[in-house]
Amino acid sequence: MQKKLVPDYIERLETYQAGKPIDELAREKNLTRISKIASNENPLGPSPMAIREMTNVLWDVHRYPDMSAYQLKKALSELYRLKPENIVLGNGSEGIMGYICRAFLQEGDEVVTASNTFIGFLILAKSVGAKLIEVPRKPDYKYDIEAMAKKITPDTKIVYLANPDNPTGTYITKLEFDTLMKHVSPHTIVILDEAYFEFAKEWPDYPDSMDYRYDNVVTLRTFSKAYGLSGVRVGYGFGHDVLINALHKVKLPFEPSLVAQKGAFGALSDRPHLDRTLHNNRERFQDLWDFLTRHDFKPIASVCNFITFKTGSEAASLALFNGLLDKGVIIRALRANLMPDHVRVSLGTRDEMNHFFEVMEEILPAYNAKFGRPTK
Repeated sequence: MQKKLVPDYIERLETYQAGKPIDELAREKNLTRISKIASNENPLGPSPMAIREMTNVLWDVHRYPDMSAYQLKKALSELYRLKPENIVLGNGSEGIMGYICRAFLQEGDEVVTASNTFIGFLILAKSVGAKLIEVPRKPDYKYDIEAMAKKITPDTKIVYLANPDNPTGTYITKLEFDTLMKHVSPHTIVILDEAYFEFAKEWPDYPDSMDYRYDNVVTLRTFSKAYGLSGVRVGYGFGHDVLINALHKVKLPFEPSLVAQKGAFGALSDRPHLDRTLHNNRERFQDLWDFLTRHDFKPIASVCNFITFKTGSEAASLALFNGLLDKGVIIRALRANLMPDHVRVSLGTRDEMNHFFEVMEEILPAYNAKFGRPTK
């Protein structure tokens, strides 16, 4: 029998869908005021120090970047008290996820994770033919740690934990993480995806992975969220030198780019900008939470820079998404995450959130009447 050119598990994959770009919406709707609160980006933008570092290096982009990323790794080593050989860099944290799948997963290998978690990892795992075991969540959208533990066997190759989780914003506590790790074999790799670490670390029961030293745990973090560098793509990972060395064998050379390395170094140097980001996040979070509860939506208790809430049906989600889009507000519908009756709203600037509130007040009367919701 002749082999197929494209494997079945690749044909079954759905392409990742990013949030609608601002320029595209402006062209489509002929709008001038647009608020993109869909992709969990930093609404304050990058640090001025990051911009300075990137600008200063632009005349050198005809040169390949430092393949060892000495300057950035040194800064990360000092910040987190690690050796450089325990650090891997990539094209965003998703780039490192791809390296993990390439280095450690083969067709048919088992991966245990939660249902409706970060779709980027699910796509990467499926792209190598891995067998995904997705454990349903609790009614409060948190991971069901006991149920996950029961699914872990000696055949489990990877356990993927987005902590905090995207798209729900919930997190695994220290007690839950300790409990789960008792069921994990030393030969099973645990991915702790901490893309939203900077927002979650303020919670006392959040298990900062740097407080642990498991040889089989790989921590992933990114400069795309709190540091405001989504556009240059740079992420980093921590792990035992044996695992990190394996990842370096399969990663693309000269990644991250020269500009990305310099931007990340500058961002790490600007603590005041990070503090402003976290302050804005706390204020905008409370504003959005109050608005949603006042209008009888049911937001999920998030510790991130976004809030996901239930609409009741896929039709209601699409109506809300499109109604906002027509007025220049971009949010995220969650059909691709198999949560079609939910939408996610990122926390923007004060002006962006006021734009969202204004448009919501305008469209909600007709929306509520159509879907049988109470009218304020």
